[in-house]
Amino acid sequence: MTAPPWEAALERLAPDLPRLATLIDVVDQLVDIALDFRQSGHPGGSRSKVPLLVTLALSGAMRWDLRHPEKVGADRFVLAAGHTVPAVYALLAALHEALAARAAATGDPRFVPAHAARRALRAEDLLTLRRRAGLPGHAEFAGKSLFLKANTGPSGHGLPAAAGIALALRRGGLPGVRVFALEGEGGLTTGSTHETLNAAWGLGLDNLLVLLDWNDYGIDPRPASAVVYGTPADWFTSHGWRAWGAADGASPAQLARALFQATLDPEPGGRPAAVWARTRKGRGYGRFDAESHGLPHPAGSPAFWETKRPFQERYGVRFDGFGEPPPDDPAARRARALSHLMTALSVLLDDAETCRFVADRLVELGESIPERPGGLAAPGARNPWRDPRLTDARAYPDALWFAPGTRVSNKLAMGRWGSWANSWARAEYGRPLFLALSADLAESTSLALFARGFEGLANYGDYERNGNPDGVLLPAEITEFTNAAIAAGIASVNFDPEPESGWDGLSAAHSSYGAFAYLQYGPMRLHAQLAQDAALKVGPVLWVLGHSGPETAEDSRTHFGIFEPSVAQLFPEGQACDLHPWDPNEVPVLLAAALAAGFPVVALHLVRPPLLVPDRRALQLPDHFDAARGAYLLRAPRPGAPRGGTVVVTGASSTANLVALLPEIDRLGLNLKLVAALSPQLFDRQPEDYRARVLSDADRLDAMGITNRSRASLARWLPDADALAASLCADHDDRWRTGGTVEEVLEEARLDTASILEALVRFAAGREERLRRATARLAALRAGPA
Repeated sequence: MTAPPWEAALERLAPDLPRLATLIDVVDQLVDIALDFRQSGHPGGSRSKVPLLVTLALSGAMRWDLRHPEKVGADRFVLAAGHTVPAVYALLAALHEALAARAAATGDPRFVPAHAARRALRAEDLLTLRRRAGLPGHAEFAGKSLFLKANTGPSGHGLPAAAGIALALRRGGLPGVRVFALEGEGGLTTGSTHETLNAAWGLGLDNLLVLLDWNDYGIDPRPASAVVYGTPADWFTSHGWRAWGAADGASPAQLARALFQATLDPEPGGRPAAVWARTRKGRGYGRFDAESHGLPHPAGSPAFWETKRPFQERYGVRFDGFGEPPPDDPAARRARALSHLMTALSVLLDDAETCRFVADRLVELGESIPERPGGLAAPGARNPWRDPRLTDARAYPDALWFAPGTRVSNKLAMGRWGSWANSWARAEYGRPLFLALSADLAESTSLALFARGFEGLANYGDYERNGNPDGVLLPAEITEFTNAAIAAGIASVNFDPEPESGWDGLSAAHSSYGAFAYLQYGPMRLHAQLAQDAALKVGPVLWVLGHSGPETAEDSRTHFGIFEPSVAQLFPEGQACDLHPWDPNEVPVLLAAALAAGFPVVALHLVRPPLLVPDRRALQLPDHFDAARGAYLLRAPRPGAPRGGTVVVTGASSTANLVALLPEIDRLGLNLKLVAALSPQLFDRQPEDYRARVLSDADRLDAMGITNRSRASLARWLPDADALAASLCADHDDRWRTGGTVEEVLEEARLDTASILEALVRFAAGREERLRRATARLAALRAGPA
């Protein structure tokens, strides 16, 4: 009988197992010293994960290049248990110090990392842990930790992002590139984990490997097993996954065996894999289980020194000031901590055989990865994301536009645009632009059209793990949070040959009801943070808040998106683009503008009912291409006549009903400035003279708003309290709306044409009183306190 491949791999590694054990001891000490100096962090989970991290890094189970974290063909690592990042920092510091020592000894440039000054994490960097501009307290894909391919730490956020990365690699032509995600069993209890276990099986992600630190404790002082039934084999294989484990999670031999079994399995069958390690939280730290979670020993305390005594005795070294409290002087204290780090590292660096093994293995692993592997769907020579035809809405095919007088939903306009984008990219570049997934609402939100052909152009169809792995509409159930995180993971994979300056990859579009937008915000927040700080570019995510507003009438208040869609505003300016089209013909224009501007998150708010496509020429409105400016004039005030103020309208039915009133507004002689507000971020990017012409600061003080969302959502356009008080909004009476027909709900929300007209008449008539109050407020401000 032929021996399984993992046995041969383990046999080759056997002579180096003692060296792995030495490195584990060194990394343990680096973790302790960094946390002792900072007096903050998570020693227990960090300590328990060190043996698995060291074995993964150097056994050969993971093919990666420490010197080039940007390599497209390298395996990826996601620290789902992001709070245990001190273990990763300590490992990276030890490995970089080994490379530096070998580079100094040999002069061989192969041991020098690319961009070492800003990427190489050295021993002294450990002293910046949890300090401003230093090493973050949770895992971030930035700075000197580009080894970490996702921003993690909040429980449940890491595994779905890892699944998205694995899918992007497979769909991008690199099915042999693996994603390793390290989690604890506390993190496995989140709902998103169970959703990801299902999703990863449905997507056939046999390149996804979850590494489980099974130590039975989280933050609270009770074991996880008091709540969660079973073992890792139960948890993973019941979802169709493969699973192997190490009963002694501190044994490099057992860990390597399980890793080789998972990575060299000759029959993965589209099934993801799990490798579990039975550990003790706080291993070797003298404080165990829940007690060790986030509490280092007091600085320089006897308990801390007891974690150093066995290391000193084993390796014949001595830590400076052993047994003493830390110096009072900050500089002296830092110097002592650095000397402790170097003492621990000396065990690695002064052992020529072990240091040579570590550095040489890192180079060997790195050189086993080609610069541009074959099969890559994004070869680099031609990048559709840089093709001006993608973002030039005026060049879009005529079939994307709807004729005036037709009734069509703006969600259909979004779907048609996605159909064109993927079909066009297939015809021109042989690849899609977007993968799409929805919370069992792909048809309902029109996201399914991203997989359908456009006007005779072929598309890729629905994804099927066995039948059509090239499909672009992913199988997804009612898993909004997980879908958003998978989408973020997909868009974080960069195939560009110059990933620090350009992005080329797969974007993702995910959808649900706008009322459930809060379930998707967390992953979108982390994606925006990653895009802000990562040295390697990431792509955009299209966040479709479908069935938004009170227009989701028949579903009643449980499904209305009046307040919830405002979570799409909770980003720093410039990091997310909030789009609120009304006319279906505005949808492609806004999407083109948002993509051209390079926002990492594009939040598109759509409604379910069909809307009347306006005859813009007959109504003397700007054409739909002006939507790209973020706001435009529906009506300019008549010059020379007394003005009635400015009306800012945003949202689908609210704008459609206001436009329907234009003839009546003209008949009544209401001299109002009417502004369609579609995207504050796009509007802010317009020239100053355009912004002043459309909506000046003075206009905002003499204004009212009309929105199908909440009053608070108007604050971005109307900062004045009086303007907000005069506005029409779906929460005008501070109550949840009831249900009914669309017409009934809009009437109750006071967004029907009769209510809008009444408010406009009242608003225009009250202008002098508004200006009087504004003048009185200014006079009181000038006068100062009484």
